[in-house]
Amino acid sequence: MRYRVQPNRKIRARTAFTLIELLLVLIILGLLAAVVVPKLTGTSQRASEKTCQSSVANLAGAINRFEQDTGRFPTNDEGIRALYQKPTAAVREWNGPYIEQSDLNDPWTHQFLYQNPGTHNTAGFDLYSAGPDGQPGTADDIGNWK
Repeated sequence: MRYRVQPNRKIRARTAFTLIELLLVLIILGLLAAVVVPKLTGTSQRASEKTCQSSVANLAGAINRFEQDTGRFPTNDEGIRALYQKPTAAVREWNGPYIEQSDLNDPWTHQFLYQNPGTHNTAGFDLYSAGPDGQPGTADDIGNWK
């Protein structure tokens, strides 16, 4: 039995991608990734910084409520622990706890730092996070003076 080729039948065109087309697609995807990825990673860092600023403001408010009730700011020895645990030193009217004990860490899991009198706020107190690097006194610190 012989097969006969029909004259009206069209030969199918090849539908595969060429190497140049594939390279162009890869280049475009690479360029998009180079633009988008840095923007997404910077977003999480900024979110952590904003969260830290909010936490510093909330803790500073709790310290101010402590001062209104007791007539003084917590000492350096008492630190911000005095906001959730009554100090052993004589205080007027401690109406705490002013914060939850779990509120003492910044977004990078470092403890907030407290100093009274403050270096930046000489008439009050300094309350700050050492920032992402965890080293106090560096440019990435986030405090109640900024």
